[in-house]
Amino acid sequence: MTVVPYLVSVWIFLTGCYGLATSRNLIHAVGCLAVCQSSTYVLLLAVGYRDGGTAPVYSDIKPGSRPVVDPIVQALTLTDVVVGATVTALLLALVMQISKRHGTVDPDELRELRG
Repeated sequence: MTVVPYLVSVWIFLTGCYGLATSRNLIHAVGCLAVCQSSTYVLLLAVGYRDGGTAPVYSDIKPGSRPVVDPIVQALTLTDVVVGATVTALLLALVMQISKRHGTVDPDELRELRG
């Protein structure tokens, strides 16, 4: 088992967090949040990967004769992609409304939103 996919996942996550922390634009912040979430795709696929594994289709092989990759992790990754796209679309719609109402997407200039 190699740790490279896990390290790549952590690197992608930290890169997104750094961009999120230093962002001066709400659209950029939404993009950085999407980068943070994309690290979970790499992590989930690394968890479900099996060395020498084949697709989980048992029509041509006997069960237990060869290792197969985990189909549940693949389904979770696909679900994660769909949820990520939905959240990104919702956040971009909110940024568009903020831009229309306040005329800016700079978080420092949105003083009216502070509580």
